[in-house]
Amino acid sequence: MKVSRRGMLTGAAAVGAAAVGAAGVVGLEGRSEAATTPAAGREPVELTWFGTHAWQLRCGKGVVLTDPWLTRFKTGTFTPEGADPKTKLVIKPEVIDKHLSTADAILVHHGHYDHMADVPYVAKKTQATVLCTETHANLLRAMRTPDELLSPVRGGEYLPFAGFSVEVFPSLHSCSGKRHTYAYPGYRYAVPPRPRVIEDLVEGGTLAFVITIGGLRILSLSTANFDPNALRDLQVDVIFAAPGGEPGITDRLLQTIKPVRKVIATHWDDFDKPLDDPGVPWTDLAPLRQSVERTGAEFVVLDHLQKVTL
Repeated sequence: MKVSRRGMLTGAAAVGAAAVGAAGVVGLEGRSEAATTPAAGREPVELTWFGTHAWQLRCGKGVVLTDPWLTRFKTGTFTPEGADPKTKLVIKPEVIDKHLSTADAILVHHGHYDHMADVPYVAKKTQATVLCTETHANLLRAMRTPDELLSPVRGGEYLPFAGFSVEVFPSLHSCSGKRHTYAYPGYRYAVPPRPRVIEDLVEGGTLAFVITIGGLRILSLSTANFDPNALRDLQVDVIFAAPGGEPGITDRLLQTIKPVRKVIATHWDDFDKPLDDPGVPWTDLAPLRQSVERTGAEFVVLDHLQKVTL
């Protein structure tokens, strides 16, 4: 993989990235574009990372978005006090419009604000099909998302689109702390009042997706957890994997599926920071790198707005 460098991280970003860079990971030094040569007879697939778990996958005219949350507002998530659950939801169309123009499918992995708050605007703008759980669909309906764009799924679906296909798998949100919990659990079995603050967007079930595009099979996981029964012996080429599950969960993931060639880090940045700034890691990525490289796979980290062509 070749990476061109157009700038260096400074200040807090440089401090935060130091531990990541020390782990031998490529891609954090600027908004560069990385490229590999696609296998013969395969179309190139361009991936762009917009922070958190917001990815754009493009091949030819086909465009897939995962959890497209670009607005980014301060919640205090990575402070000692943690997020204020009464933080008001904000959507900034000017930020979204700067980066997103078209999409065929939007994949919602779970319902938390840092995954779903911008989906109503993006869906209406692009007229993309939104794949999500019934809880997510009810929350999106409450946020004035047109019902005809919503496609509730449960796991097990194989969905062909023009230029790509999507397979849906049941998954699990990562847990932390003494009680192994996560923020804002729950389900919505009917359309609730319109969400106003971040705690209104509950997890609502977690999904994993395999996108087959340009001859590549990409497993998209939005948290450091998974359902081993759903993914057992799965064959993919690339994984989007989040830190925080090492060593046990990430190692178990890589033992559950068939050997994989490449793992790309996702959801590793402090999302209180602006998207136009270099990413600041909320945790050390070295344990994730070690779990990946023990299997012989390549570990890749992109910075905000960076693209990689596979």
